[in-house]
Amino acid sequence: MNKAHLVSELAERMDIPQTASAEAVEHILDIIVRSVVEGEAVTIMGFGTFEARDRAPRTARNPHTGEPVPVPATRTPAFRPGNYFRSVVRDGSIPEEGRISVRRSSSHRGFDL
Repeated sequence: MNKAHLVSELAERMDIPQTASAEAVEHILDIIVRSVVEGEAVTIMGFGTFEARDRAPRTARNPHTGEPVPVPATRTPAFRPGNYFRSVVRDGSIPEEGRISVRRSSSHRGFDL
């Protein structure tokens, strides 16, 4: 699935125009990218975490000559899937209604007074 398919699917499921769906997807992606660039991790409960990871400088080898090549330190984006996402992919079991909920279920219970 690419971004155009995602936009179409969102528009269909929410019964909104494609332009509104495209704008929503663009804004969400923009917020995630800008937050990660600023050093924040973006966590969507049940889905996963987007973050930046620092990679230390290292020495690689040129595959043709075998000569060592220095590789500078860098920062790279990373995604860690959440437990729910990981378990659904592992088990391959999509809920009956065809909609995967990534809403957080709270284990905290209110007190009756």
